[in-house]
Amino acid sequence: MPFLSRRTPLARLLRMLAIALLAWLALSWLVVLVLRFMPPWTSAVMLERQLGAWIHGEKDFRLRQHWVPWQQVSGWVPLAMVAGEDQKFPYHHGFDLDSIQDALDAADDGKRLRGASTLSQQTAKNLFLWNGRSFVRKGLEAYFTVLIELTWPKRRILEVYMNIAELGDGIYGVGAASEAYFHVPPAQLGPAQAARLAAVLPNPRRLHADRPSAYVQRRAAWIQRQMYQLGGPGYLDRRVSPRAAR
Repeated sequence: MPFLSRRTPLARLLRMLAIALLAWLALSWLVVLVLRFMPPWTSAVMLERQLGAWIHGEKDFRLRQHWVPWQQVSGWVPLAMVAGEDQKFPYHHGFDLDSIQDALDAADDGKRLRGASTLSQQTAKNLFLWNGRSFVRKGLEAYFTVLIELTWPKRRILEVYMNIAELGDGIYGVGAASEAYFHVPPAQLGPAQAARLAAVLPNPRRLHADRPSAYVQRRAAWIQRQMYQLGGPGYLDRRVSPRAAR
């Protein structure tokens, strides 16, 4: 276009914006690609919580998290998270459209808008974004969810999720949670313990896996039933293992 062919301020601005956008897209994809093979050293939600502790003067706050590879975690743990949070995880491509539609229908009926986030979306949010509700954050969450689904196998998504999910105030990931709550390594967690960890995921700062309320006990019992109905840990071996992805 003639007005863009001349070096007008608008043309220069649009060019700079285009370059910045392409650079951001390339960098964000590169980070996702690297994290397919390397454990993340932290996450956005951990940094946000740590910053909040500093701002509010929580001198006794201590963030606990350490990476545990998939092979060193009891198979009941990822199964409990799938059973409790996203039973369609092995089949969808990052978004559960049926759950989203159900949530919108409920909102239209005057009910409170509930979440319909998949484990892929939760991984994207926990790793790269911040807590809260806004169209900007949801848009970025969708973008990173697509990148993750295109770049990582399903088992990697689950592995990262269970290592960075908030499972208590200052407690992130199954490694720290299993030691804090049950005093055993994550490889030794049984179905009941795994179900209790998954049961606190909706609100891990108010719900406690080691001191379960009546609500947590009911939810954990429901999750445990779902785990057995899915077929036990072998279900994920069949659905999200590297061989299953071929």
